[in-house]
Amino acid sequence: MEHNTLNSTVSRLWDAEILPSLSELVTIPALSPAFDPDWATTGHLDDAVTHVSKWITARDLPGATVETVRLEGLTPLVMVDVPATPGAEDAGTVLLYGHLDKQPPVGGWSEGLGPWTPVLRDGRLYGRGAADDGYSAYAATAALEAVRAGGGSHARCVILLETSEESGSPHLAPYLEHLRDRLGDVTLVVCLDSGGSDYSRLWLTTSLRGMVSADVTVRVLDAGAHSGLAGGIVPSSFRIMRTLLDRVEDSATGDIPLSAMNVEIPPHRVEEAKVSADAAAGKVGTSFPLAGGTRPVTDDGLELLLNNSWRPTLSVIGASGMPEPYDAGNVLRPYTTLSLSFRLPPTADSAAALEQLTQALTTDVPYGAQVELTRSEVAYGWDAPELAPWLRTTLDDVSSTVFDAPWGTVGLGGSIPFMNLLATTYPSAQFLVTGAVGSDSNIHVPDEWLHLGQAARVTTSVAEVLHAHATR
Repeated sequence: MEHNTLNSTVSRLWDAEILPSLSELVTIPALSPAFDPDWATTGHLDDAVTHVSKWITARDLPGATVETVRLEGLTPLVMVDVPATPGAEDAGTVLLYGHLDKQPPVGGWSEGLGPWTPVLRDGRLYGRGAADDGYSAYAATAALEAVRAGGGSHARCVILLETSEESGSPHLAPYLEHLRDRLGDVTLVVCLDSGGSDYSRLWLTTSLRGMVSADVTVRVLDAGAHSGLAGGIVPSSFRIMRTLLDRVEDSATGDIPLSAMNVEIPPHRVEEAKVSADAAAGKVGTSFPLAGGTRPVTDDGLELLLNNSWRPTLSVIGASGMPEPYDAGNVLRPYTTLSLSFRLPPTADSAAALEQLTQALTTDVPYGAQVELTRSEVAYGWDAPELAPWLRTTLDDVSSTVFDAPWGTVGLGGSIPFMNLLATTYPSAQFLVTGAVGSDSNIHVPDEWLHLGQAARVTTSVAEVLHAHATR
């Protein structure tokens, strides 16, 4: 494959073709179904699907078909089927994954920025969905164009773009089952919904945490009562909630005592984390906008990485039953609800963890208060298979031809339910889970942005991997 032509093709596509279309995609408020229950009526997910499908259809991919697959009651899925180049027909199928649904806008965007307003500034494209994960459809398509332009080879490639990922991918499994025969023998999975610790190298995600979430409500009254009359007689729902939380999290250390949420960390993953911590040179945790004198939970970079990849953590992500301070009166509130989100080690049994969590929060409740768990959800983590020699060699080559630093590994603290599903469905496939997102890319929060230079380098790297896979 002619690498100079490959590089120039990727650069041209990103500057002249991708950036304008991706900017238009940012303007579409394509909220995931969990945040837009009326998605079928509002039509924004359909708008995103139509926009990206038209762009891919116009590309120079001989024999490619672009199809919107629809199952009753489920969000749409885009399937792009690109035939293998001559001579690579026996290399199996490469599955390239991305998603077009988005997180909600969230308030607090900086001056001049907004969730649905694309802004190009200092090599960054700002806007909701630019980095998570709208760019992936363009990167996957451009990688295929670049391989062909450079005279390289690729196996049959199928790009799948779902629209329920930000809701936990509840609609993806039915689509995979529906398309199982059409997908055939998947030998390589490429997922671009990830990233790493910086933008100077290619980062390979080797594990993903699972998740358990639930809304927990403690109710002590059927209606609020004057705190001067009821205080000291009726127990506070908030105090009971604190007691229950102590059962599932050590408030001093953040440790989670539930056995189902803890696993023994594989030694090779610890070694990978050591290498990553050394490469970060004391910068682990410094990319977040810590307020005032706030410090990370430890100064040990290795422990921070292991906390974020192989140890369970709890985040309280929502609350109700409590008025805004300005509106608060002297009332002993009837209930307190907290939304609890546990990130679990990659190999933990999420269903068992939810069962143990439910038992801990609903057994022997202080004062016999009423406790209810609603909207519970589980997602399984993923631990990558061992790299095939051809893939490891290609990553080594990319480190010098595309980047100026050795490729790194990262155990991602988030969840991509799709990966566990694909690993179970295709246990013999190799996995390239990477992306252009960094810890400061602000995905899910205000001021989300895509590093355009890294996105182009990732695109080139995927093209190199596709060629190596077809010629291995």
